[in-house]
Amino acid sequence: MRKTGSVGAGVLLAGKAIGKVVRKTNGSRVLGANERINLAVIGCGGRGRSDAGSFKKYGDDNNNACQIIAVCDVYEKRKREAAEKYNAKGFLDYREVLAMPDVDAVIIATPDHWHARIALDAMDKGKDVYLEKPMCHTVKEVKQLMDTVHETKRVLQVGSQTTSADQWWKAKKAIADGMIGKMIMSQGSYHRNSIEGEWNWPIDPGAGPDGKGDNYIDWKTWLGPAPKRPWDADRFFRFRKYWDYSGGIATDLFFHVVAPMNICWDKPQYPSKVTASGGRYVFTNDREVPDTFHLLAEYPEGHSLVLSSSMANSQHIPGLIRGHEGTIIMVEHGMFEAPTPDIVVRPEKVRIEGQQGRHPFPDYKFGADEIRIPVEQYDMMQAHIGNFLQCMRTREKPHLDVDTAAHAQILISLAVDSYREGRVKYWDEKNWKSVDKPISA
Repeated sequence: MRKTGSVGAGVLLAGKAIGKVVRKTNGSRVLGANERINLAVIGCGGRGRSDAGSFKKYGDDNNNACQIIAVCDVYEKRKREAAEKYNAKGFLDYREVLAMPDVDAVIIATPDHWHARIALDAMDKGKDVYLEKPMCHTVKEVKQLMDTVHETKRVLQVGSQTTSADQWWKAKKAIADGMIGKMIMSQGSYHRNSIEGEWNWPIDPGAGPDGKGDNYIDWKTWLGPAPKRPWDADRFFRFRKYWDYSGGIATDLFFHVVAPMNICWDKPQYPSKVTASGGRYVFTNDREVPDTFHLLAEYPEGHSLVLSSSMANSQHIPGLIRGHEGTIIMVEHGMFEAPTPDIVVRPEKVRIEGQQGRHPFPDYKFGADEIRIPVEQYDMMQAHIGNFLQCMRTREKPHLDVDTAAHAQILISLAVDSYREGRVKYWDEKNWKSVDKPISA
């Protein structure tokens, strides 16, 4: 086990175990047959509050399956409000939450640069983890999380809830069945154009390290592993605009695109080559990260990925996967987090039927007409939570387990490095690092 020791942001717990008794390791409590799962939320900002509400709703709608018993945040106001709302214990230091023996799992919704540290400490304390996307902030942290999940046998679900939507699993089966033939290229986008969508979240006047009572913020702890800086309210309240704490579009938005793609593909995959471009075309003076960002990746199995995003324009492109014998369109409207009634398979009619001396595919058994496959409609966030809690009971892998999420995280981390360094990045999986030259066979 690693030594623990850093102080962090906020915490909120909820939980219940239904079914057979499951004995946990590493000092965690034993969950009885109809016992609620106790959860703590670490990080009670916008996403933490949203997650807390979603977990409470799941518990209320499913025979009190889970409950929030602790909350944590370095901002006194957020900690107090969350503790009062859920009648939970409140803490400024996340390590006090992890010391609670009756906490079964933590929901980590801090800024990105704290994700891995708190998750690692939580697993070492025997807690399961619901970890908001992105999974972590650095390539090194990806390996640490993977190794710790495998070592401790904890359940870790990354909080990109769209991966629990039905269309990705239907697409995975269609591809595995051979409906598009050899996979060639995947594409997706995440565009939006709004004030809050640009990460310009409200700033509370008077809040800071010198604030009294509700206005107190433990700025030193919030910075944690990031470079030390004097208090900056914009960095605290709008952290996604700064490289020290976030990867901007790549980590905040593209995770919702890349994680589902890795579910659709025959197997999750690491890229061999990644390049990124874009810039601050509209928002030039108030952030470090670009407002427009593009990513191109190649994979050793012989296919590529193209992603596009802008914070200054809201028009999407369809999310789809192209194959030699057909194309599967998972989100025709292009919005990866929005419901869709069906997925569409469009066979390559010319290739299938033959044309001008070309040989058709005699073994293609799906016909030349467009096929629409219905998608089951349900609340994907509630499904993602339910999958996590169920896996806590069964000890099975959740939908967005650490290994699947690692493939998405490596891609977007390489893209951030490519953009910031202005060069192509290559992935050396054997030595677990990015390099600036192609990996020799």
